[in-house]
Amino acid sequence: MSEIVIQRDVYLSVQDFVDVLRRSGLHERRPVDDLPRIAAMLDCANLILTARKDGQIIGVARSVTDFAYCCYCSDLAVDRDFQKQGIGKKLLEATKAALHWEAKLFLISAPGAISYYEHIGMKRQERCFEMK
Repeated sequence: MSEIVIQRDVYLSVQDFVDVLRRSGLHERRPVDDLPRIAAMLDCANLILTARKDGQIIGVARSVTDFAYCCYCSDLAVDRDFQKQGIGKKLLEATKAALHWEAKLFLISAPGAISYYEHIGMKRQERCFEMK
């Protein structure tokens, strides 16, 4: 059985990103049919990590960060066939490892994933706000 490799990617194609979003189920909350918008999401993210098995992307963590104070992980997606193997947690740990040791890592959970983030040791915050 081949090893799963977590790596920082400088470039991730729109098609590869959309593919893993679809295989993870996250496509239901992302504009996967608006490819120019997906391309902008990738172009403006400055920290992208992937999980690969035999070269195929099976997971991605896409973040926007200053690397010193805070990091917002906008997307954490793992192919359904590879979920419950610790890949999401490893992607988040690798994201955190790319930051200053005092920087905070934030994300907004999908409603069905709240217990997952609590399970892997993330602390729920009550002071998040949204402007539409």
